[in-house]
Amino acid sequence: MTVTVAIDCMGGDHGPEVTVRAALEFVRKHDDVRAILVGIEEKIHPFLGNVDGLSLVVRHASEVVTMDESPALAIRNKKDSSMRVALDLVKSGEADACVSAGNTGALMAISRFVLKMLPGIDRPAICAILPTVSGHVHVLDLGANVDCSPEHLLQFGIMGASLVGAIEHKDRPTVGILNIGEEDIKGNDVVKRAADLLKDSGLNFVGNVEGDGLFKGDAEVVVCDGFVGNVALKASEGLVQMLASFLRQEFGRNLLTRFAALVALPVVRHFKHRVDPRRYNGACLLGLRGIVLKSHGSADVLSFDNALDRAADMVRSGVLERIALRVAQQAGQQANQESI
Repeated sequence: MTVTVAIDCMGGDHGPEVTVRAALEFVRKHDDVRAILVGIEEKIHPFLGNVDGLSLVVRHASEVVTMDESPALAIRNKKDSSMRVALDLVKSGEADACVSAGNTGALMAISRFVLKMLPGIDRPAICAILPTVSGHVHVLDLGANVDCSPEHLLQFGIMGASLVGAIEHKDRPTVGILNIGEEDIKGNDVVKRAADLLKDSGLNFVGNVEGDGLFKGDAEVVVCDGFVGNVALKASEGLVQMLASFLRQEFGRNLLTRFAALVALPVVRHFKHRVDPRRYNGACLLGLRGIVLKSHGSADVLSFDNALDRAADMVRSGVLERIALRVAQQAGQQANQESI
C-alpha cells in the first residue's frame, strides 16, 4: 500500500523552505509513501534539488491563504490556494491525507466545506498529543469548538479512542473528561452530562481528569471543549518555555553554575528531548471524511516531518474506518436503549 500525502507547501511561517525540505526527508525515509507538493511552482523548485528516484510531484496552486485571513474569505475567494488544492486532492482520492502549517481557522473551515463530516459526527475536533510522565496523552478538542454540548464531547471521546486504538493497537484505551475535580459532582452541567454519556457509551471511561492528571497520564484520551483545551495547551507550552528559560538563567549565573551545566549536559539534553514539542507536532482534525493534519505554524523541518509521519500512520492504521465503525455502533446501541 502506497500512502499519498498532499502537502500545503505555502503554509506556515517559513513556507517552502521548511515544508519542501521536510517532504524530501519524508519520502527518503519511507518506501511506501508519495508526496504531492502543492503551491507556487517557482517558489517550490529552488528547494527541491536533485529528486531523481524520489516519489514526489509538484502540483501548482496560484494562491496562498495568509495566516491572518478570514476563513470565510479563504473559502470564497481563494479557490486555487495551496490549502484548497491540497484538500481537493484528498476529496478526489488522489491523496490519502493533507498536511498544512497554514491558518488554522481557514484549514478547519475549508476542510469541512470540501470534505464534509463523517456520518454521525456533528463537528470536527482538533486532537493533539501531549507528553506525560508515563508516555503521552491525546487531547481533544484544542480549539475548533469553543462551545460544546454533552453529545459533542461524547463524539470526541469516540473519535479519540478510535484514533488511539488504531494507531497504538489498543483495544480499549482509557478515556477521561477534563474537569475541575475528580468527584462526580464537580463541573458544570455540560461536563457532568457528558460524563454520564461516556459512562454508558461502552468506552473505557475512567472519569474526571484534573489539570495535573493530564500530565500524570490519568487517561490515554482526554476530552474537553475547545476553549478549555486551547487554554490548557497554550499554558503547557508557556510552562515549558519558562522552565527552559529558568534553566538557562540558573546555569549561566556564574562560573560554578556554568561548570555544573557541563556536568549536567546529558541530563538537560534528555529532558529537552522529552518535552520537545517538535516530537508531538501534527494535530489531526478528526471527524472529517478525510485525514487532515495541522502542523504548528512555526514548525522547523524536523517538526513538519513528524507531522507527515503522523499523517501516514493514520492512513496505514485505517483511522477513518475505525471512527466510522465505532460511531455506527454507538448509534445502534443508543437506538436499542431508546426502544427498550
